[in-house]
Amino acid sequence: MVFGALLGWLSNDLAIDLGTANTLVYVKGKGIVLREPSVVAVKKDSRSTRVLAVGKEAKMMLGKTPGNIVAIRPMKDGVIADFEVTEAMLRYFIRKVHNRRTLARPRIIISVPSGITQVEKRAVRESAESAGAREVYLIEEPMAAAIGVGLPITEPTANMVVDIGGGTTEVAVISLAGIVFCKSVRVAGDRMDDAILHHIKRRHSLLIGEHTAEKIKMEIGDVLPEPPYKKMEIKGRDLVSGVPKTIEIDSSEIQSAISEQVETIVETVKIALEQTPPELAADIVDKGIVLTGGGALLKNLDKLLREKTGLPIIIADDPLSSVVIGSGQALDNINILREIMIS
Repeated sequence: MVFGALLGWLSNDLAIDLGTANTLVYVKGKGIVLREPSVVAVKKDSRSTRVLAVGKEAKMMLGKTPGNIVAIRPMKDGVIADFEVTEAMLRYFIRKVHNRRTLARPRIIISVPSGITQVEKRAVRESAESAGAREVYLIEEPMAAAIGVGLPITEPTANMVVDIGGGTTEVAVISLAGIVFCKSVRVAGDRMDDAILHHIKRRHSLLIGEHTAEKIKMEIGDVLPEPPYKKMEIKGRDLVSGVPKTIEIDSSEIQSAISEQVETIVETVKIALEQTPPELAADIVDKGIVLTGGGALLKNLDKLLREKTGLPIIIADDPLSSVVIGSGQALDNINILREIMIS
């Protein structure tokens, strides 16, 4: 009993938003304490694999490493693609949050995409347990986002959330602490970065890295650009001559590059609205749709969704943090957590 109490004292319970692009950690009683890219740099030799850097440091190395060092993004489409590296990343983040105390065995709540399979759930659970968690609870991302935004999820009214992350877009209708309808598509920020990268390669014969593609999306990405278009200079390698060169691109070009991904997100929202029971659909007409996740920051996406659905669209106050804040609030309120956690 004393040992159990000691474990409880040593561990600060954590909520983790294990995202494809970024990992956020919330500590009970302290709020968000860590926000780092989900990237791990490892050094491989014939005998072993050694973790060199995690998070921001590792992201700086993407596309710039020598042969024996690899910068890996262990999460793909919202789920674990590389088990070993995810475990190392989680262990690093847990220890960093607990100031390197190795004895800490926290209870952890992790948010996962709603379309996740049993095998993928087990992978998340096992990697968190191997990284030092005492107990692991899983919560669906749209549910966590709805709590984080402050929606009344336990009431008998419909709350519609569209969470656009790095790997997945989740559209969910929530009522009475349950998900009435949910659609998850593996099209989100990362696919847009890829589309920009391929567009520039095709149209300008210029090779750029994923870091540059993401920067272009964030700076001049716009789903409804109007003249005068925002311009940006980008550097890359000319595929014809093989030497580095600089070109200028504008937001209308980026709009056409990411149009397919944006169209998929709009269609997913429309499908969710079509599948919503009529009584709950009436609530959505009054309350609108809440956008969260990094994709919510894509310029004019809210405007486009308003045009296509005719409904009010609200962007969350801090869309990047909604999921981890919601997971953290569920940690603080164990009764809510029991109702919404998934097995």
